[in-house]
Amino acid sequence: MALLVSFFFGFVPMFLYAAFIYWLDRYEKEPIVLLGAAFFWGVVIAAGGAFIINTAFGVGVYIFTSSDAAADFGTTSVVAPVVEELLKGMAVGIVFLMFRKEYDSILDGIIYGGIAGLGFAATENTLYIFRNGYLEGGWGGLFLLVFIRVFVVGWMHAFFTAFTGIGFAISRLNKNVLIKIIAPFAGLGVAITIHAFHNTFGGLIGGLEGLVINSLIDWFGWVLMFGFIVWMIIHERDIVKYQLLGEVSSGLISKAQYQKALSPWTLTTAGLSGRAASRFYHTCGELAHKKEQLKKLGDEGGNTAIIVSLRKELAGFAPQVR
Repeated sequence: MALLVSFFFGFVPMFLYAAFIYWLDRYEKEPIVLLGAAFFWGVVIAAGGAFIINTAFGVGVYIFTSSDAAADFGTTSVVAPVVEELLKGMAVGIVFLMFRKEYDSILDGIIYGGIAGLGFAATENTLYIFRNGYLEGGWGGLFLLVFIRVFVVGWMHAFFTAFTGIGFAISRLNKNVLIKIIAPFAGLGVAITIHAFHNTFGGLIGGLEGLVINSLIDWFGWVLMFGFIVWMIIHERDIVKYQLLGEVSSGLISKAQYQKALSPWTLTTAGLSGRAASRFYHTCGELAHKKEQLKKLGDEGGNTAIIVSLRKELAGFAPQVR
């Protein structure tokens, strides 16, 4: 029973957090299949691989030093941040390499990184809640770990890996070859550094005081990230506003449809009007972002052909959408 409860509180809150991240993507939704794959990678590949590597390293250090403290510090502060961010970041990198056309903005990188991080957190939380919570402290220990892992530090892995996603997105959206090469590594480096700081700082202070101070620092970072995401949503709205004006002038979409496409709530409510309306406004966002990419990056990846295809799709749906 305790294991099932641990699974529930390990996974369900992370699914809800992932749904919130998906909802934040207002103007150009990422494919659910890719987001699901990134989450699954975090759950199985990243979390499973990290558990094996971290455990092996900790055992190795203990054998070499006969010191629990050295093994714990080496694993927690040195190895875990590198291994975990590399493995989570691989999900973001695979999407970048195989589906780079889906990277339309910095926000997309944050979303892929965040979703992979939440998948990792689901598995790690389940382990901590059961092993460190229930097995060490019974039901009281279990629910204490639920509070800490889900509410106090619930966003930490999503936050860390979001920086890797930002790095890949900057690479995708930049013409400078040097920036294209450096940006993903810089993003990964920031993710590892922040992760290592989080793992080390609270332990140096120790006890409840260390947890509280570390958590306050975490929440400060998360608030800043949320503010950045809101700014990115506003920026994406400006892209849609500018790039769809030509489609109104050409008669492809009406002024009423244009105004609705600018609303941050449209993709949330459009589905209530049917699949055609949902797909229409989703395509409006895609078209606006592809036009922006064509403007900034040229016809890399066949942007012109994609724009033509999206316009045809809009023409088919437009008469069905009021």
